[in-house]
Formats: sequence, structure tokens, C-alpha cells
Amino acid sequence: MERISKKHLLLIYVALAAVTITAFEQVRLNNFIGYDDSKYVTDNPHVKSGITQKSFLWAFTATRASNWHPLTWLSHMLDCELFGLNPYWHHLTNLFLHAANTLLLFWVLKSMTRAVWPSAFVAALFSVHPLHVESVVWVAERKDVLSGFFWMLTMAAYVRYAKRPGVRRYVPVFLTLGLGLMAKPMLVTLPFVLLLLDYWPLERLRRDQVEDLHESEPATVTYRGASLWRLIAEKIPLFGLVAASSAVTFFVQQSKGTVRSWETFGLSTRLSNAIVSYVGYIVKMIYPSRLAVLYPHPGDSLPMWRVIVSLVSLAVLSAVIIYWGRRKRYLLAGWVWYLGTLVPVIGLVQVGAQAMADRYTYLPLVGIFIMIAWGAFDLMTKWRYRRIGLGVTAGLVLTTLVICTRVQVRHWQNNLSLFGHALAATENNYIMHSNYGGALFEEGLFNAALAHFSEALRINPRYADARRNIGIVLLRQGKIDDAIAALSEVLSYRGDWPITHNYLGLAHAQKGEFDLAVQNYNAALQLEPDYVDAFKNLGVALKEQGKTDEAINKWKTGLQLEPDNPDIHYNMGLVMAERYRYDEAVSHFNVTLAAKPDWAEAHHNIGAVYYLQGKLDLAAQYCSEAIRLSPDYYDAHQNMGMVMTKQGNLDEAIKHFTKALEAEPRRPEVYYNLGGIYYRQGKLRLAAEQCAEALRLRPDYLSARVTLAGILGELGENESAVEHYYRALQLVPDQPYVLKELAWILATFKNVRPEKPDDAVKFAVRACELTGYTEPEYLDTLAAAYAAAGKFSEAVETATKAVKLAEAAGNKVLSGEIRHRLELYKAGQSYLAEPSGRDVVAPE
Repeated sequence: MERISKKHLLLIYVALAAVTITAFEQVRLNNFIGYDDSKYVTDNPHVKSGITQKSFLWAFTATRASNWHPLTWLSHMLDCELFGLNPYWHHLTNLFLHAANTLLLFWVLKSMTRAVWPSAFVAALFSVHPLHVESVVWVAERKDVLSGFFWMLTMAAYVRYAKRPGVRRYVPVFLTLGLGLMAKPMLVTLPFVLLLLDYWPLERLRRDQVEDLHESEPATVTYRGASLWRLIAEKIPLFGLVAASSAVTFFVQQSKGTVRSWETFGLSTRLSNAIVSYVGYIVKMIYPSRLAVLYPHPGDSLPMWRVIVSLVSLAVLSAVIIYWGRRKRYLLAGWVWYLGTLVPVIGLVQVGAQAMADRYTYLPLVGIFIMIAWGAFDLMTKWRYRRIGLGVTAGLVLTTLVICTRVQVRHWQNNLSLFGHALAATENNYIMHSNYGGALFEEGLFNAALAHFSEALRINPRYADARRNIGIVLLRQGKIDDAIAALSEVLSYRGDWPITHNYLGLAHAQKGEFDLAVQNYNAALQLEPDYVDAFKNLGVALKEQGKTDEAINKWKTGLQLEPDNPDIHYNMGLVMAERYRYDEAVSHFNVTLAAKPDWAEAHHNIGAVYYLQGKLDLAAQYCSEAIRLSPDYYDAHQNMGMVMTKQGNLDEAIKHFTKALEAEPRRPEVYYNLGGIYYRQGKLRLAAEQCAEALRLRPDYLSARVTLAGILGELGENESAVEHYYRALQLVPDQPYVLKELAWILATFKNVRPEKPDDAVKFAVRACELTGYTEPEYLDTLAAAYAAAGKFSEAVETATKAVKLAEAAGNKVLSGEIRHRLELYKAGQSYLAEPSGRDVVAPE
């Protein structure tokens, strides 16, 4: 037995950590993957909320992702609590756990066997093998590395227990296994592996103690022998844990429909695939090529020759190993480890659509690695240059594996690279065609996405995901009726799919069929009560129905599930602004921008709210940012123009209104605003042209018509002005301002013919009635109308009252003008006016 110093042991630990980081360091560049990462993290409101009392309870009661693994949920929640949705740290957590598993595996093997270098080589193979990339770099597979961590801790606790059995040392074994099962139920085979460790390397079945063993065999003098039945009996509590976990797992997967029925895959199909997969994993371990995130299940299409060759290969291997395993127990122990730990995922109980999966080898390959490491040391026992040969060979193998692993890690950088590589590495992979189409859809490449969805359906016409995705693409393309037909077809044979109900609701909402939209959103929420997106969309539909209070309640429920949901906060901000609750609106929009800082609409709406509050500098700041993010954003330019107008920066206002018209040329309100600016600049003809264009686009635009009438009056085109005032009164008969202005022109200008001779008095009287005879300017107009009609006594009486009101209001200029006209009325003369110079921009 070779002795090794603590210093050299420390160097081995450092080297194992270093090689792990070297192989996987590129994971820092990877993003979340649109294949279960959304289910586990990015679209999971419970996980994104971090660790709270509510989320903690949810973790222990949730059956999402068709598993019961509360510890996995809590680990994801902790990442979100500490790092938010930054994929860098989520990936590093996985890498940290994998590195910890590597070091623990080395420690456990070294402690059990006292064979340092074989243990180190096994740990190194475990660390850098490309088949383990999937478990490490896939955030959703946190359950692999986390359960692996507790697997290693359970073995470590068992080594300590085996040296000196007792209840106090047994409890950590029980607890760590329980925690491991709460991370992933694949640990159901661990009690059997512990029995295997009793056989080798602990050799607890031996009654005779052996003091001098070969280096490749364990030193067992510290372990106490025991009978097989005693060893089994001591693990009964562990088997109880396993049985409970298996029952819960089967119930959850059965209830979620992930366990395939025997009609889908018969017993012969499952056995054939299992036999081929056992050999396939070994082949990929030796030659890790064409690795993919999903290998589609062949169903009944497996060639019989492959099944026969695989079965014969397994039989021959097993026979050879059993023969040699009598003397080299590590061979039998490693082989049974490999075969046994794959049983839960080999496909006898078929879960999902995969034939096999790289992640399933995370722990089973340890058995094969043990066979390789100890076997290599045994083969070279008598070779003179054993150390050099083993060192060089191990170095070459590990270097090759590190290079392969780094290449494989790059494939996981994003959806397009991962799913595209899977399509290149496999055949007839309809699931990856659908996923790749989804990635193209996210990039806005709708036609390319449709091609892949169609190919998925060609391969598997019953694949509902692809048909649903076609409906979603059609919806995004604006082909609403086709989208409704496609989504409805999916629901006709899979009505329990909440996402399909949600998108069908969106399609109906786009058609204005909000009743049908609400029905589908509610159906989605009945199937998935924590479906935040459905709460958001339901609220929008209810608001469109005028049920704003109900909409707010739905959004509040959504925010209880996902407090920082930017879309819901955005909608809440819009509603609060409509209700003049401006501070609350700003608060909601700020939450939106914290999550989506590049959302131009949110910047604009904060700016609009600040404008309404009179906070013009802040309004300009946010509208400017909206324009920076979206240079052709009509609303932002329009509001920026209004801000500039209020601030007196008329030239800048004109620039923004012009930009708004470039974006949307048929907007009458922009022409009206430009007319108002030109009027303020004294450019009356330009102002009139802008108002006329606004009216051409929108004939019922009252403010534009009244303003145009006033400008025409100033230009001396009184007959045209009168015509526009009359048309304004057809739109709003009791508009006081229009009545007053029209009465004034009819009463005080020559050559203006009213439709009826007494219109001036009638309009002026009505204007005064509407204002309660309290406005001096309105009474002044009425007095002029009376004088024009020859009713001078009424004119004098009305003008006298107007003077008093003007003086009471402190308006000395107006009172002076009315006194001048009053003298004319007393002399029996009417008043004839020049262009008034009054502000002609109509009040909104």
C-alpha cells in the first residue's frame, strides 16, 4: 500500500477542482434554455419570488415538472433570492455542486479502498466526461448534481457507519438519503448500492480479517464482518424511504400524464429499448460523439439485429465479469452498480419521449469508471514502467475528455445552438424540430419556425406541441382565424392544456371576442391556478369589457404569485393613470422598467403621467428615453411636442410633431397641435392650413374646427369663420365658447349674413345661460348682439352688468372696452369690430 502525504493529497483535491473548472468554465457564457428552464426557473412565479413562507410551503406540495423534489425547488429559489434571474450564477451553482461531488467521490473511494490514484482517476473521469455536461450545464437539471451531492454524502456517512455501526452513525445515512430523494427520486437505488459496497470495497461479508492486501484491493481490517441478512436488515429503514419516494414519484408522474401507457410502448418495445440503451451508454462513454439533449424514442422501429447484438454483448460482458469478478470484486461491483442504478431510468417505466438521456449516466457511470480505474492498475501491476504508462495514458484520456466536454458545453449556450446541434446529431427528432422552431419564433423568423413545426408534424402527426406552436405563429402573423382553427383543433383532443387555452384566448381577444377570450383564460387558470400570464391576459380582456375593477383584482392575484411581473405592473400603471392616481401609476411603471429597462412604451407612459402632473422636466426626460429606444415612436414624439410647447420651446415642438407625422401621417391631433404652435408664432395662414388638414382627416374634430374658425376671423375671412362655427354647433349645440364667438362675429362685423336674422341674440343668450350670466365677456357679446338687433335698452342694461363683473374681477382692460361700447349703445349706435386679436385656440 503506497503512502501519500497530506500535502500531495491536497494537491490532488486542487487538481480535481482545477480540471473540473477547466472543462466547464465556458458555462458562464450560457443562457437559460427554453427547454424546462422556464418551468423550473424563468417562468415559475414561486421560484422567482425567492424563499418566502409561501414559496417554501409550495416547494413541499408542488407537483410541477411531474416530480416531487422540494429540495430542488428550494435550491432554485435560493439562487433567485441571491442572484435574481442572472443565468451566470445559476450555472455556477450547478458547477459548484458538480465540483463538490467530484471531490466527495474521491474522498469516499479513497476512504473505502485506501487506493489513492485509482480513486483520483475515477473522480477525474466523473468530473470531465462529456456525458455529464447535460447534468452540469442545464439549469433545470440541478436535481442531478444536487441529488448527486447527497448521494456522495450518504456514502461518506455510510463509510463512517460501517467502521463502527451504531444508531448515532446510522442517522446521518438515513437523513442524507432522505434529502437526496427530496432532490431527485433516482436515488432509490442507493440502498442497493450500499449493499454493493458491503461486498466491495468494504467487504463486510467477510468474517476473516485480511491484513496484507494488494494495492488495488481495500484494507478492510477496520470493518466488522456481518451476514448478508443482517446487512439487508440494517437497511430496512432506507428501503422504507425508497418505497415512499417511489410511490410519491409514480403517483405524481401518473397524475401529470408523463408516464407512458402500455398501449403507447408495449413491454417488448420497452425491453428492447432498455437493452439497446444499456449498450448505447457504454458506447457513448467510450466514444462521446453525437451527444444530444434528446434522443427520440424509436418505438417499435428498433431493428431486431441491434437488439440481438446488444443482448449478446450484455450477456458476454456479464459472463466475463462474473468469471473475473470472483477474484477482482471491483469488476462485479462496478458492473452491478452500472446496471442497477440505471434501472429507474432505463425505460421499463417510460417517462417522457426519450429513448435515453445523457443525464441518466451521471451516477451510473461511476460503476464503469471504477472497473476501468482498478482494472488498469491491475493490468499494469507487473509492468516496469507502470507509473509512467498509467500517468501518460490517464493524462491523454482526461485531456481528450476535457476538450470534448468544452465543445459540448458550447452547444448549450442558447436555444438555437442546442436544438440545432440536437437535430444534427439525431434523426427524425420531431421534438427538437418543434423546439428549434420555437427558438426561431423567438428570433422573429416566423416562416422558418413554421417549416420546423411542419416537419415535426410530418415525423409525428400526433405531436400536439407542434400543432399548438403553428397556431401561435399564425396568431403572431395576424392570421387570427387560422390560429383559432389550429388551437381549437389541439384542444379537441388535448383539452387539459392551459397554454393552448391561453393563446386561444389571445386570438379571440384580438378579434374583439372578449367573452370567448375570458372563457379560455379561466379554463387555463382552472387547469393551472398559478398561471401568471393567464391572469395578466384575463385582466386585459376584462378591462376591454369595461370590468376594470375585476381586471385589477385578477392582476393583483397575478402579482401575489409574481410580485415583479413587468407586464402586469404595466397594465396596472395604465389603469391607475386613467383613474388619475398618478403616483401609483408611476410606481407601477417603475417596477416594469426595473425588469425591462428597454421598454420604450413604459418610458413614454411615465413621461405622459409626469406631463399630466405638470412635471415637465421629468416628462421630457422619459419621453426622450422612449425616443432613443424607439426613434419612430409616434406617441413619444407627440407627447414630447406637447411638453416642448408647454415649456415655450416651439421650434423643438414643431420638430417632434413633424417626426410624429412621419411615423403616422394620418393623425389629426398632431396637425391641430402644429396649428396651435403656428398661431402662437403669428403664422396664421400656416396655422389655418394645419387645422384644415386635421378636419380633412377627422371632420368631427370640434377643437380644430373652432380654432380654424377663429383664425379665419383674424384673417378677415369672416364668412368662412361663420360657416365653421355653424358646423361646430351641429356637432355640439350647447358649446358656450362657440356660441359666444359666433354671436360676436354676427353682431359686430359687416357683410356677414346669419342663417337667421336673430341668430346673434339667440346664440349670445344661450351662451350666457350656460355660463349663468356670470362671465363679463359673454355679457359683452350679448350686449353687442342686442345693439345690432336695435334693442338698445337691453344692450345698455347688459353692458352695465358686464362692466361691474369685469371690475369685480379686476379686469380693467375689458371693463374699459365695454364702457366704450356702452357709450355707443346709450347713443343708439351698434358696435362694429375690427379683427379681435383674441386667443382663438379652442379650449378642449
